[in-house]
Amino acid sequence: MTTDTTGTDTTEDLDLVRNVADRLFGAMTRVIEGKPEVVRTTITVLFASGHLLIEDVPGVGKTMLAKTLARSIDASVRRIQFTPDLLPSDVTGVSIFNQDARRFEFRPGAIFANVVVGDEINRASPKTQSALLESMEERQVTVDGTTYPLKAPFIVMATQNPIEMEGTYPLPEAQRDRFMARISMGYPSPRAELTMLDSHSAQSPLEHLSAVTDADTINRVVAAVTQVHASPAVRQYIVDLVTRSRSTTALRLGASPRAGLHLLRAARAQAALEGRDHVIPDDVQSLAVAVLSHRLMPSSETQLARRTTAEVVTDLLRQVPVPSGTR
Repeated sequence: MTTDTTGTDTTEDLDLVRNVADRLFGAMTRVIEGKPEVVRTTITVLFASGHLLIEDVPGVGKTMLAKTLARSIDASVRRIQFTPDLLPSDVTGVSIFNQDARRFEFRPGAIFANVVVGDEINRASPKTQSALLESMEERQVTVDGTTYPLKAPFIVMATQNPIEMEGTYPLPEAQRDRFMARISMGYPSPRAELTMLDSHSAQSPLEHLSAVTDADTINRVVAAVTQVHASPAVRQYIVDLVTRSRSTTALRLGASPRAGLHLLRAARAQAALEGRDHVIPDDVQSLAVAVLSHRLMPSSETQLARRTTAEVVTDLLRQVPVPSGTR
């Protein structure tokens, strides 16, 4: 049995993380066929108290993934269908005057939930998109000068289609930077697609999916993940990665300090999922593309060469020396 400096039993905490992760993984993979790494990254972001951007073409299961996570947790869930006529008050809420009580009363918007599913987020106007900024970063909403806290856990899972640009408003960099990770579903393998035809053709497997954990347990898991040790060498490795992204000629905008912080939080969650009480460079490397690539802006030379920011991050991982002695 091991304990941290506060005397907390870290072995028990790690067992809780693994147990909850296994239950979530088992429930979600019954619905999401042939995408274990996508499911695992989703769980990692949840445990790291981050937000997830799911970006891919229509019909590959982006919204299904978000709904599956939401259904697997016994917590409050709200779905927002982003459209051009959606108002910021529809997201955050609005103060309405009560004639009987002779005072204004706050009516919470859709953001007041533990799991918020934002479908086609890039179809809303920039003004409505900006309504999410405060809530995603500070876990609170300010309306008419009054601040209302959001209950933990709180995760925004947003989807967007990167192909169809007509009638869309690309997410500004400040918004993209608030998502801990971006993932793509990709097309399923032929075997997984055949299994999906058998299991999804009659009815959605979501109808038979029940919650395998609850909000209080997720809060305990998030607290346990924050106690995972990251050595000075690992933290320096993360700083070296984000610093190198700011100096490479392949990018005209490198990673922000928030990106480095999100990478550390995600690496801690990854280590806990593996049953370790400390972060190793492999945790950082396995998450770097998902955590960093959507925040970066390629240079004109990179665009002309038709290279993606994910490929640039992969190059950075090859260039930055991996530390030793990371315990």
